[in-house]
Amino acid sequence: MTTKTFNDSFLKACKGERADHVPVWYMRQAGRSQPEYRKIKEQYSLFEITKQPELCAYVTRLPVEQYDNDAAILYKDIMSPLPAIGVKVDIKAGVGPVIDNPIRSLADVEKLGEINPEQDVPYILETIKLLTTEQLNVPLIGFAGAPFTLSSYMIEGGPSKGYHKTKAFMYGESKAWFVLMDKLAEMTIAYLKSQIHAGAKAIQIFDSWVGQLSARDYRIFIKPTMEKIFSALREENVPLIMFGVGASHLAMEWHDLPLDVVGLDWRLPIREARERGITKPVQGNLDPSVLLAPWEVIEEKAKEVLDQGIEKPGYIFNLGHGVFPEVNPDTLRKLTAFVHEYSSKK
Repeated sequence: MTTKTFNDSFLKACKGERADHVPVWYMRQAGRSQPEYRKIKEQYSLFEITKQPELCAYVTRLPVEQYDNDAAILYKDIMSPLPAIGVKVDIKAGVGPVIDNPIRSLADVEKLGEINPEQDVPYILETIKLLTTEQLNVPLIGFAGAPFTLSSYMIEGGPSKGYHKTKAFMYGESKAWFVLMDKLAEMTIAYLKSQIHAGAKAIQIFDSWVGQLSARDYRIFIKPTMEKIFSALREENVPLIMFGVGASHLAMEWHDLPLDVVGLDWRLPIREARERGITKPVQGNLDPSVLLAPWEVIEEKAKEVLDQGIEKPGYIFNLGHGVFPEVNPDTLRKLTAFVHEYSSKK
């Protein structure tokens, strides 16, 4: 472990405690907008990077070192565990994850295997061990994609705008759907537990596309699966975070789950979320697009978010979605410093 004092402000906030300053980390903070990362991507694909622990650890810790963030998130993709269960996935530049054997029936679902993380993704666990024992002085966040989002790629065969095939399968093949949800839940539990055992100090589950569902459909088709996952992870005694995009109408559904932190995108103000009844710690939620505005605008918008966040203990500053490639790394460095300074005076 590095000789620097371990920074536990993020973990305190996850527990609903106040720290000396509001902790900061950014979704998709590793890579994308960093020139060092883009240079690496000229040589290696995402999957090739994740299979080289030293290189993957470097990419993971780089933004922490550059921005002075209070947490690191493991560099990998939500699709990383799927090949282990028999899903043929390729991440194509400019497109995203593409799957050449999409699910169409119960028989396709039943063909899916199980994951053994120590055998199937040992490089991910080795990266975590490197980071947590030698390289980081902040907590490492492990993560996974949620079953709905994973299944949307598995059924659509790639990215989608309307998720029509996914929802048609969910409605019309409900038996197969619930078998699929169960298989993905088991995979997610095993995968995330292995990350925790390797040294991850917190877990975030990304349900990027679940906002496509109504609250009623979420309760019927998704929530039991998420209950199962979070209940199993609760045994590991690390903070558990939930996040999705365009899912403000599901914030209270997440609040009911056995998790610790509700992640908010930019559409739902933090104050309004709390007025709706969210009492758990929250994470968010500056609109990422603001990062392309002049600094005066960024500062003003960040203050608006911070002033709402710090009204109660248990607040983590983040974006309302991920960093995108056009963002200047200096902007993130300056924003982190601003959040630390502004919140430490409150």
